[in-house]
Amino acid sequence: MNFATKNMARVAVIAMIIAAASTLASAQLNSTPAQTITLNATLAESLTVSLSGNTVNFALTSGSNTNAGSTTITATTAWVLASGRTAVTVNAYFASAAAALAGGGNNIPSSAFKIADNGGASTALVNTIPNGGALAGLQLANVAITNANRVANRTDQMAFNIDLSGGTLPTLPAAVYTGTLNIQAQATP
Repeated sequence: MNFATKNMARVAVIAMIIAAASTLASAQLNSTPAQTITLNATLAESLTVSLSGNTVNFALTSGSNTNAGSTTITATTAWVLASGRTAVTVNAYFASAAAALAGGGNNIPSSAFKIADNGGASTALVNTIPNGGALAGLQLANVAITNANRVANRTDQMAFNIDLSGGTLPTLPAAVYTGTLNIQAQATP
């Protein structure tokens, strides 16, 4: 074998040794066993109602069935619900059917207070609303819950009127009458 062939053979052997050494040095090495981390993520149920305002004024006219409120109020109801919930209701109610508004020793009953919801007909607050007890009110919405709307919202734009034309209300004396209208949402199983 001549000298050039021997040098080429040596160079080839050296190249193979370098290649083998670099392959061994770059082989992947994993820890054993793999360590684990337990992850817990909770998305809590929520149900909220927010109002665009919280005061409506009325300039009452004795015996009139048209005593419109000074402004409309928009209620935005938003929810994130767990499976098993079947409906969301939105209710407007007074704590007392006999005295929705009171003043000067006299009362305006809930039956004289009307809401037109989302441009609909004016409806008196005379129904029994099951929000923690039998309350005189009006159900503004009853939304069936499905997998498609477990996370959703709705709005109710309410216009208000006080009807002083019926019963003893045409003889209601002059006074400042105040009351509290409650808007509450409820998610049912």
